[in-house]
Amino acid sequence: MTSTTEQHLSARVVGSEVHALEAQHIVQTYRRAPVVFVRGEGVRLYDSEGKEYLDLLSGIGVAAVGHGNPRLADALAEQARTLAHTSNLYFHPLQGQVAARLAALSGLPRAFFCNSGTEAVEACLKFARRYWYTAGTPRHEIVALEQGFAGRTLGSLSVTWDPHYRAPFEPLVPGVTFVPAGDEQALRAAVTKQTAAIIAEPIQGEGGVRPLSSAFAAVITDVCTQTGALLIADEVQCGLGRTGQPFYFQVLGLRPDLVSVGKALGGGMPVGAALLSERVASAVSYGDHGTTYGGNLLACRAALVVLDALTGTASTTSPATLPNGGLLAHIQHLAPLVEARLREIATRHPMVVDVRGAGLIWGVELDRDAAPIVEAALARGLLINRTAERVVRLLPSYIITEGEIDLALARLDAALAEGQH
Repeated sequence: MTSTTEQHLSARVVGSEVHALEAQHIVQTYRRAPVVFVRGEGVRLYDSEGKEYLDLLSGIGVAAVGHGNPRLADALAEQARTLAHTSNLYFHPLQGQVAARLAALSGLPRAFFCNSGTEAVEACLKFARRYWYTAGTPRHEIVALEQGFAGRTLGSLSVTWDPHYRAPFEPLVPGVTFVPAGDEQALRAAVTKQTAAIIAEPIQGEGGVRPLSSAFAAVITDVCTQTGALLIADEVQCGLGRTGQPFYFQVLGLRPDLVSVGKALGGGMPVGAALLSERVASAVSYGDHGTTYGGNLLACRAALVVLDALTGTASTTSPATLPNGGLLAHIQHLAPLVEARLREIATRHPMVVDVRGAGLIWGVELDRDAAPIVEAALARGLLINRTAERVVRLLPSYIITEGEIDLALARLDAALAEGQH
């Protein structure tokens, strides 16, 4: 028996053991695809049987600098050997650096670090309430958008629209009103001087990759000005360069008081942040919020690697393995190519009813359930996913090349052709 054959047999055993262990011990909250990934390189993943996949999902928008990135791996290894965690009872050298970089990108001068986008939303909701409490005129009502998704903890779930997620856990946090995204009249009616904040994703991710219009964004700004309501821009999925701009609220002309970020920030390490304006941050006192792991050295080191890559300001002590000039410029170059290719593919498949997105976040809406297309793509070595039932979502790593886009979208084209019959 050759060593290669032995490796393949061993990998199959590993795969079956993974399935068996999870079936026995893991809480069954995920409907996983029948594949076990064991290695990644760039935009490619490899399963336990050695099959290669092009990853157009990047861990749901997380692996911004690709899988197995040498610069990220070296930075994490160096930091882990030096110091990984101290708690927020003490200073360390990196948290302020990450906060300053995020302030420069967002225009919001203060940051609270946590471990995920959901936690960032929770922090934003708390800080919004704290602002009004400090002002002496407490407000607790929140206006959120239909099709919006903010997370699955009780607070973030309360501003998540889909009843499928909400119903088993009600009653949730009270005082939340949902309005249709784009309905200017409904928004004006819902936001009053009792509204603490409006929360909105500039591009709704889980809701089907739905960018807000500039006209609706202008109304959000107007009602916030009239009522004093704060604005929370939930940029967990569409922010930090995903669209080719630091944040999509900037494209829409929004002026948020709070911004939630996560996903891409750590390039695979769990890190999130709530970004605050000075007026909101000044209302926060010691002990108002906290986290054991948030902003630890390992997470911050990862965030610095991603931010370096995003803006092209990589440290001279790190190996030059990421594109020069910054990934923001790289994404801006790729965006029209991706859009043109998707729209060209759509012309051949009557099931496609819409293509929408920006940068490297795209949704292909179908006239039917998208699950069979996701399965057909998986069989062809392409990772995509289904959201809002009828939407195929694409969230590739920022480092993807033109050639990899062409190859991946050719596989998507073939999957759509199979699904058409």
